[in-house]
Amino acid sequence: MSERNSWVLVDGENIDATLGGSILGRRPQPEERPRWDRLLGFVADRWHQPAKGLFFLNASDHLPMSFVQALLALGYRPVPLSGPSDAKVVDIAIQRTLRTLGERDADVVLVSHDRDFVAETAALADGMRRVGLIGFQEFRSAELASIPGVEFFDLEYDVHAFDAQLPRVRIIPIDEFDPAFFLD
Repeated sequence: MSERNSWVLVDGENIDATLGGSILGRRPQPEERPRWDRLLGFVADRWHQPAKGLFFLNASDHLPMSFVQALLALGYRPVPLSGPSDAKVVDIAIQRTLRTLGERDADVVLVSHDRDFVAETAALADGMRRVGLIGFQEFRSAELASIPGVEFFDLEYDVHAFDAQLPRVRIIPIDEFDPAFFLD
């Protein structure tokens, strides 16, 4: 019998767009990019089982080979996709993968904020497996957040996937409030 795995599906476009467009307002500097190896380690430690990563990329225009090589070195399996300009190839591939994982004995973590995955994620949250969602809490789709049985993790605060603190505005639980942070 094989060991149960956690599959980590990364919607690279969504995370990159949220980070650059909504949080930073510009292209991220190298130290402001997620450390993707930390993500796999976090999931493996949190759920006490091996984590396997699939990193979905839109390669319709080109394949960023240096990034693909880095992903391979970190233990991810890159999924470069192409299609017509009007097709959301990454979303289509992730939806298909989520449906296929529904037929397997595996746990699933989706790294995205995209509401396009609500139906597939809800179907996975059947009580037979663990289902997680990783992203930036303040940008999480309300539809994804309302699915019962899904565990939510923040990419910066829970996973600690960044070397630099991001300029985010978030609701702070009073037990975590440190006035010194605001007085510097």
